[in-house]
Amino acid sequence: MCGSATVVEGSMSQGAGQGPVMRTETLRDFRVPGTAPEPYQAPEPYPAAAPYGEPPHIPLQPQARADVPPYPEHAPPYEDDPDGYTPTQRDLPVIGARAGDTVQVTYVPEERPGSGLGPLYVVGDVHGYLDELVAELRAQGLIDADGCWSAGNARLWFLGDFTDRGPDGIGVIDLVMRLSAEAAASGGYCKALMGNHELLLIGAKRFGDTPVASGAGTATFQAAWLLNGGQRTDMERLQDVHLQWMSRLDAAALEDGHLLLHSDTTAYLDYGSSIEDVNDKIHELLNLNDANETWDLFRKFTRRFAFRDEETGPEAVRELLGTYGGSRVVHGHSPIPYLLGEVGAEDSDGEGGPVVEGPHVYAGGLAIAMDGGVTMAGKLLVVQLPLSD
Repeated sequence: MCGSATVVEGSMSQGAGQGPVMRTETLRDFRVPGTAPEPYQAPEPYPAAAPYGEPPHIPLQPQARADVPPYPEHAPPYEDDPDGYTPTQRDLPVIGARAGDTVQVTYVPEERPGSGLGPLYVVGDVHGYLDELVAELRAQGLIDADGCWSAGNARLWFLGDFTDRGPDGIGVIDLVMRLSAEAAASGGYCKALMGNHELLLIGAKRFGDTPVASGAGTATFQAAWLLNGGQRTDMERLQDVHLQWMSRLDAAALEDGHLLLHSDTTAYLDYGSSIEDVNDKIHELLNLNDANETWDLFRKFTRRFAFRDEETGPEAVRELLGTYGGSRVVHGHSPIPYLLGEVGAEDSDGEGGPVVEGPHVYAGGLAIAMDGGVTMAGKLLVVQLPLSD
């Protein structure tokens, strides 16, 4: 057990799921069946003459001057103070003022030790590979040997796709939910984005074999989920708390100039001109509990390779950055071997493919791909940002 942190429903509010096989051009490698707080401003000074006349002048008493020694900084509390409050120098009258002087005291907030933001880490697609995830989190010092959060005020973002293809998708979700509570208790945070496989699992659970309108004809979430690596053991263990957590995940976030997305697509632009608008709209559509609306979300966020072309890719990234902010897009979804032009399927054994050692920077340096292809015998990536390139 990790300390006293417990995971409760909704503890991650930022967001704190099966016809014949057919490939489409837009989905290509996916199988589809037929703001900061306002700065503090000091209040305006009182006018020289109050509207109801001058207040009476009360001079400082002589005993409140140099004949009163300063209060010792570590003096014991007043005996008659029920709260045991110990004043400090800033709480006492100003010593040495002349009678009749007006003293203005400005309160300066004291910074708490350990406050502020810690280092930023991102995690690529996990797809149920729990053991690999735990090993990488330990290697980065984010969790200890017991699997408990050990990174203090560090920030950890998962880029989505927790389930399907790998052996323990629900175990992955449980770990992320627990780390979210533990990180918050330590002054940091662990958050996650919604991937297309979260939408797929939500749809398979909610709608099952209900027909939906697909560009290739009639389809069902149940068929799409099975065709794209859905694990029956995950469905058996899926609980309402998992569904609620996935449904509340955001689709986009901005951290330290990095625009974090799951998919390498410009489809986000269809849902709003700000990150807040995009996240609110997607939550609104999911809350409709409508099979066709959920399918449309899944279909759009399954698109990929918008940034790969040497000519049009950088411009697509710039359109996203110009709309939502940031200087680089960081995404998962498309395995790095695909982006490097390798031929194969996401569930292939990866033999003969490139060795993935780290993120792939491309699109003129504007995009960072984080899906190391763990489902293709690649690497599950956990990386600190910014990259030292």
